[in-house]
Amino acid sequence: MTQRGASRQTGPTPVREAELVSAPTVRRRQLGRTLRAMREQLGLKQEDVTQRTNGAINRAKLSRIETALTAATAADVGLILDALDCAEDSLRASLLKLTREGARRGWWQSYRSVLSSAYEDLISLESEADHLSAWQPSVIPGLLQTGEYAQQIIAATAMNTAAEDRVDALVEVRLARQSVLTRENPLNLWAIIGEAALRTRCADSGIMYDQLNRLIALSARPTITVQVLPSNAAPHVGQMGAFSILGYGAHADLSVVHVESLTSALYVEERADVAVYQDAIQRLRATALPTDESRQTLKEIRDEI
Repeated sequence: MTQRGASRQTGPTPVREAELVSAPTVRRRQLGRTLRAMREQLGLKQEDVTQRTNGAINRAKLSRIETALTAATAADVGLILDALDCAEDSLRASLLKLTREGARRGWWQSYRSVLSSAYEDLISLESEADHLSAWQPSVIPGLLQTGEYAQQIIAATAMNTAAEDRVDALVEVRLARQSVLTRENPLNLWAIIGEAALRTRCADSGIMYDQLNRLIALSARPTITVQVLPSNAAPHVGQMGAFSILGYGAHADLSVVHVESLTSALYVEERADVAVYQDAIQRLRATALPTDESRQTLKEIRDEI
């Protein structure tokens, strides 16, 4: 399985300015990989693209764009798409959006002192995605957390003093990420949550009561689906660990899988590998309780507190 970014941290470890500027982002790799695939499907060499653009995109520049060594401009991508005879409006729009958004300064950049570059990647990818499917066996997904619950989880997973000192800022970031659920074109979120996550016992029982109330309320929104996977379910693919799939329009080849651990993140980007996770999420949807039963289960667990 082809996997990239396995050594890149997503937690609270700070990174230097130079690292933020030089590290290829997931978005740039998405763009470069897609352009390269389109060129190869046409049987074109990089020199052919140079010729078709009358030298405006030379071989060296195209190579750097395809390998994510440099950030492309919208004008460059437009020329490349013309050279590749890309007439599909939706694909063209998606790729140009990836390019333009890459040059836009995001709100999260003001938190650079507490975010790793890979965590910035995740926030950026979330801000541009139009749908996200998540499986979380033991914790409420970050986009659905209350501030008090987020505080508990972030503090509990802070593994050193430096991380502990940044808990409040990281809570602010987590809550700010949730703006994707209320923007003009809200993110479509499908969350499958393990029952164990719903039965977490915080020092203050009111924290989980409020968190479950929030899940119940959010699950009523047309753009948010919440399913509960019971603890007594038969063995299933989700037992291999948590993951989320970020999607962009109808183009599956732009999808990215995010797998997070205690100290690092893994981005799975190759189409064949992403397809494995997409199959896994479908299996989990079939295994989890239907939405109505899930909402009832949320209420029952809340009322037991």
